[in-house]
Amino acid sequence: MAKILVIDDEDQLRDLLSQMLTRDKHEVRTAFDGVEGVRIYNEFTPDLIITDIIMPNKDGIEVITELLSRNPDIAIIAISGGRRAITAEFNLESAELLGVRGILSKPFTRDQLREAVNHALGL
Repeated sequence: MAKILVIDDEDQLRDLLSQMLTRDKHEVRTAFDGVEGVRIYNEFTPDLIITDIIMPNKDGIEVITELLSRNPDIAIIAISGGRRAITAEFNLESAELLGVRGILSKPFTRDQLREAVNHALGL
């Protein structure tokens, strides 16, 4: 169906998302942080990016800003669980203001993921 790039520094979540999306017949690549994510984006040219907000080296807001400045039509879903004094709600509202096509607050269900992916891809 679609080529999807998942960027998240949590190994278990990244692997789980990859498995769920692969079961739905998507071609999936993964990245540990925003630096690796942008590199893979350049090689893979995905239809959709699912990115965490809080990550080392280059966070999700930086990734979203960079990729949307290159391609304003790229579909992006932001995910966040929040950490420390910054809440997931604040992170996701910031991502929405930048122009992502979907947001998911951790934890989320498989059905919520599928619905967000379908919406972001216009399915």
